[in-house]
Amino acid sequence: MVGPSSSHTAGAARLGNIARRICGKDFTRVAFYLHGSFASTYQGHGTDRALLGGILGLEPADERIRDSFTIARARGLEWEFIPADLGDVHPNTVRIEAWCQDGSLCTVQGASIGGGKVLITRINHLPVEFSCQYPTLITRHLDQPGVVARVTALLAQNEINIAFLKVFRESRGEEAAMIIETDQNITEAVLAGLRELPGIEETVFVNGAITPAEEGD
Repeated sequence: MVGPSSSHTAGAARLGNIARRICGKDFTRVAFYLHGSFASTYQGHGTDRALLGGILGLEPADERIRDSFTIARARGLEWEFIPADLGDVHPNTVRIEAWCQDGSLCTVQGASIGGGKVLITRINHLPVEFSCQYPTLITRHLDQPGVVARVTALLAQNEINIAFLKVFRESRGEEAAMIIETDQNITEAVLAGLRELPGIEETVFVNGAITPAEEGD
Protein backbone atom coordinates (compact mmCIF):
# COMPACT_ATOMS: atom_id res chain seq x y z
CA MET A 1 0.00 0.00 0.00
CA VAL A 2 0.99 3.68 -0.33
CA GLY A 3 0.93 5.94 2.73
CA PRO A 4 1.42 5.66 6.47
CA SER A 5 -1.90 4.11 7.49
CA SER A 6 -4.03 1.25 6.22
CA SER A 7 -7.12 2.98 7.63
CA HIS A 8 -6.42 6.53 6.49
CA THR A 9 -4.70 5.89 3.16
CA ALA A 10 -5.27 2.34 1.86
CA GLY A 11 -8.88 2.28 3.03
CA ALA A 12 -9.45 5.79 1.72
CA ALA A 13 -8.10 4.83 -1.71
CA ARG A 14 -10.44 1.83 -1.76
CA LEU A 15 -13.42 4.04 -0.89
CA GLY A 16 -12.62 6.39 -3.74
CA ASN A 17 -12.08 3.50 -6.14
CA ILE A 18 -15.39 1.85 -5.22
CA ALA A 19 -17.23 5.17 -5.62
CA ARG A 20 -15.74 5.45 -9.12
CA ARG A 21 -16.95 1.95 -9.98
CA ILE A 22 -20.44 2.70 -8.69
CA CYS A 23 -20.86 6.16 -10.20
CA GLY A 24 -18.93 5.77 -13.45
CA LYS A 25 -15.84 7.51 -14.79
CA ASP A 26 -16.94 10.76 -16.42
CA PHE A 27 -16.69 13.15 -13.46
CA THR A 28 -16.28 16.89 -13.73
CA ARG A 29 -16.25 17.67 -10.00
CA VAL A 30 -15.98 15.70 -6.76
CA ALA A 31 -16.60 16.79 -3.17
CA PHE A 32 -15.35 14.72 -0.23
CA TYR A 33 -17.19 15.31 3.06
CA LEU A 34 -14.85 14.09 5.81
CA HIS A 35 -16.13 12.96 9.21
CA GLY A 36 -14.40 12.40 12.54
CA SER A 37 -10.74 11.42 12.40
CA PHE A 38 -10.81 11.68 8.61
CA ALA A 39 -11.67 15.36 9.03
CA SER A 40 -8.99 16.06 11.64
CA THR A 41 -6.03 14.21 10.09
CA TYR A 42 -6.72 13.95 6.37
CA GLN A 43 -3.82 16.15 5.28
CA GLY A 44 -1.16 14.67 7.54
CA HIS A 45 -2.08 11.05 6.78
CA GLY A 46 -2.53 11.56 3.05
CA THR A 47 -6.24 10.70 3.17
CA ASP A 48 -6.95 13.51 0.72
CA ARG A 49 -4.48 12.19 -1.88
CA ALA A 50 -5.72 8.63 -1.36
CA LEU A 51 -9.39 9.51 -1.79
CA LEU A 52 -8.65 11.55 -4.90
CA GLY A 53 -6.38 8.82 -6.27
CA GLY A 54 -9.11 6.25 -5.74
CA ILE A 55 -11.72 8.31 -7.56
CA LEU A 56 -9.20 8.60 -10.42
CA GLY A 57 -9.06 4.80 -10.59
CA LEU A 58 -5.80 4.19 -8.71
CA GLU A 59 -5.51 1.12 -6.47
CA PRO A 60 -4.15 1.41 -2.87
CA ALA A 61 -0.67 0.17 -3.86
CA ASP A 62 -0.28 2.53 -6.83
CA GLU A 63 2.69 4.85 -6.29
CA ARG A 64 0.91 7.53 -8.35
CA ILE A 65 -1.42 8.20 -5.41
CA ARG A 66 1.24 10.60 -4.13
CA ASP A 67 0.72 12.63 -7.31
CA SER A 68 -3.07 12.43 -7.39
CA PHE A 69 -3.51 16.21 -7.21
CA THR A 70 -1.33 16.67 -10.30
CA ILE A 71 -3.12 13.86 -12.17
CA ALA A 72 -6.54 15.31 -11.31
CA ARG A 73 -5.54 18.75 -12.59
CA ALA A 74 -4.24 17.23 -15.82
CA ARG A 75 -7.59 15.51 -16.34
CA GLY A 76 -9.54 18.70 -15.68
CA LEU A 77 -11.19 17.35 -12.52
CA GLU A 78 -12.27 19.82 -9.84
CA TRP A 79 -12.32 18.67 -6.21
CA GLU A 80 -12.68 19.87 -2.63
CA PHE A 81 -12.36 18.40 0.86
CA ILE A 82 -14.96 19.51 3.41
CA PRO A 83 -14.84 18.60 7.13
CA ALA A 84 -18.40 17.67 8.13
CA ASP A 85 -20.48 16.06 10.86
CA LEU A 86 -22.15 13.08 9.16
CA GLY A 87 -23.96 11.96 12.30
CA ASP A 88 -23.66 8.73 14.28
CA VAL A 89 -21.25 6.95 11.95
CA HIS A 90 -17.78 5.40 12.04
CA PRO A 91 -15.07 8.06 12.69
CA ASN A 92 -13.33 7.23 9.39
CA THR A 93 -16.35 8.04 7.23
CA VAL A 94 -16.50 10.00 3.99
CA ARG A 95 -19.42 11.05 1.80
CA ILE A 96 -18.32 11.34 -1.82
CA GLU A 97 -20.43 13.48 -4.15
CA ALA A 98 -19.50 13.16 -7.81
CA TRP A 99 -20.96 15.33 -10.58
CA CYS A 100 -20.96 13.56 -13.94
CA GLN A 101 -20.63 15.13 -17.40
CA ASP A 102 -24.37 14.70 -18.00
CA GLY A 103 -25.08 16.88 -14.95
CA SER A 104 -26.24 14.06 -12.67
CA LEU A 105 -25.04 13.72 -9.09
CA CYS A 106 -23.95 10.41 -7.60
CA THR A 107 -23.37 10.03 -3.86
CA VAL A 108 -21.52 7.20 -2.11
CA GLN A 109 -20.88 7.11 1.63
CA GLY A 110 -18.61 4.63 3.36
CA ALA A 111 -16.11 4.06 6.14
CA SER A 112 -12.58 2.75 6.39
CA ILE A 113 -12.92 0.24 9.22
CA GLY A 114 -9.31 -0.88 9.67
CA GLY A 115 -6.67 -2.93 7.91
CA GLY A 116 -7.61 -1.41 4.56
CA LYS A 117 -11.13 -2.83 4.77
CA VAL A 118 -14.14 -0.64 4.02
CA LEU A 119 -17.90 -0.65 4.44
CA ILE A 120 -20.18 1.15 1.99
CA THR A 121 -23.22 2.48 3.88
CA ARG A 122 -25.17 4.64 1.42
CA ILE A 123 -25.65 5.01 -2.32
CA ASN A 124 -27.49 8.21 -3.20
CA HIS A 125 -30.41 8.37 -0.75
CA LEU A 126 -30.62 4.62 -0.04
CA PRO A 127 -28.91 3.08 3.01
CA VAL A 128 -26.92 -0.06 2.11
CA GLU A 129 -24.21 -2.22 3.66
CA PHE A 130 -21.49 -4.11 1.81
CA SER A 131 -17.70 -4.50 1.85
CA CYS A 132 -16.69 -5.15 -1.79
CA GLN A 133 -14.57 -8.10 -0.70
CA TYR A 134 -16.64 -10.14 -3.17
CA PRO A 135 -17.84 -9.34 -6.67
CA THR A 136 -20.89 -7.20 -5.91
CA LEU A 137 -24.10 -6.59 -7.85
CA ILE A 138 -26.15 -3.55 -6.87
CA THR A 139 -29.68 -3.11 -8.19
CA ARG A 140 -32.11 -0.24 -7.91
CA HIS A 141 -35.59 -1.65 -8.34
CA LEU A 142 -39.25 -1.32 -7.44
CA ASP A 143 -40.28 -2.96 -4.20
CA GLN A 144 -42.65 -5.44 -5.83
CA PRO A 145 -43.31 -9.19 -5.45
CA GLY A 146 -41.13 -11.33 -7.71
CA VAL A 147 -38.27 -8.91 -8.42
CA VAL A 148 -35.79 -10.61 -6.09
CA ALA A 149 -36.82 -14.05 -7.34
CA ARG A 150 -36.32 -13.07 -10.98
CA VAL A 151 -32.85 -11.73 -10.30
CA THR A 152 -31.69 -14.74 -8.30
CA ALA A 153 -33.19 -17.14 -10.87
CA LEU A 154 -31.23 -15.50 -13.69
CA LEU A 155 -28.02 -15.70 -11.69
CA ALA A 156 -28.67 -19.38 -10.95
CA GLN A 157 -29.30 -20.09 -14.64
CA ASN A 158 -25.84 -18.72 -15.35
CA GLU A 159 -24.21 -20.75 -12.54
CA ILE A 160 -23.42 -17.69 -10.42
CA ASN A 161 -23.44 -18.55 -6.73
CA ILE A 162 -24.73 -15.98 -4.24
CA ALA A 163 -22.56 -15.55 -1.15
CA PHE A 164 -24.63 -12.80 0.53
CA LEU A 165 -27.86 -11.01 -0.37
CA LYS A 166 -29.46 -8.00 1.32
CA VAL A 167 -32.45 -5.89 0.32
CA PHE A 168 -32.88 -2.29 1.47
CA ARG A 169 -35.94 -0.07 1.13
CA GLU A 170 -37.21 3.16 2.61
CA SER A 171 -40.92 2.35 2.42
CA ARG A 172 -43.16 -0.43 1.14
CA GLY A 173 -43.82 -0.45 -2.60
CA GLU A 174 -41.33 2.32 -3.37
CA GLU A 175 -37.74 2.30 -4.58
CA ALA A 176 -35.45 -0.36 -3.13
CA ALA A 177 -31.88 -1.55 -3.50
CA MET A 178 -30.50 -5.07 -3.53
CA ILE A 179 -26.88 -5.95 -2.75
CA ILE A 180 -25.77 -9.37 -4.01
CA GLU A 181 -22.22 -10.52 -3.30
CA THR A 182 -21.24 -13.47 -5.48
CA ASP A 183 -18.50 -16.07 -5.81
CA GLN A 184 -18.05 -15.36 -9.51
CA ASN A 185 -17.80 -12.26 -11.64
CA ILE A 186 -20.91 -11.45 -13.69
CA THR A 187 -20.50 -11.08 -17.43
CA GLU A 188 -21.85 -8.16 -19.43
CA ALA A 189 -24.30 -10.54 -21.13
CA VAL A 190 -25.80 -11.50 -17.78
CA LEU A 191 -25.92 -7.86 -16.68
CA ALA A 192 -27.77 -7.02 -19.89
CA GLY A 193 -30.30 -9.74 -19.07
CA LEU A 194 -30.74 -8.38 -15.55
CA ARG A 195 -31.46 -4.89 -16.88
CA GLU A 196 -34.30 -6.30 -18.98
CA LEU A 197 -36.09 -7.89 -16.02
CA PRO A 198 -39.43 -6.32 -15.00
CA GLY A 199 -39.04 -3.98 -12.03
CA ILE A 200 -35.29 -3.41 -12.43
CA GLU A 201 -34.45 0.27 -12.87
CA GLU A 202 -30.64 0.19 -12.68
CA THR A 203 -27.79 -2.25 -12.11
CA VAL A 204 -24.18 -1.62 -11.08
CA PHE A 205 -21.54 -4.32 -10.86
CA VAL A 206 -18.23 -3.99 -9.05
CA ASN A 207 -16.34 -6.75 -10.83
CA GLY A 208 -14.04 -8.57 -8.53
CA ALA A 209 -12.82 -8.00 -5.03
CA ILE A 210 -10.70 -4.94 -4.30
CA THR A 211 -8.18 -6.56 -1.99
CA PRO A 212 -7.59 -4.80 1.33
CA ALA A 213 -4.05 -3.86 2.26
CA GLU A 214 -2.22 -6.62 4.09
CA GLU A 215 0.20 -4.26 5.78
CA GLY A 216 -0.61 -3.08 9.26
CA ASP A 217 -0.93 0.49 10.42
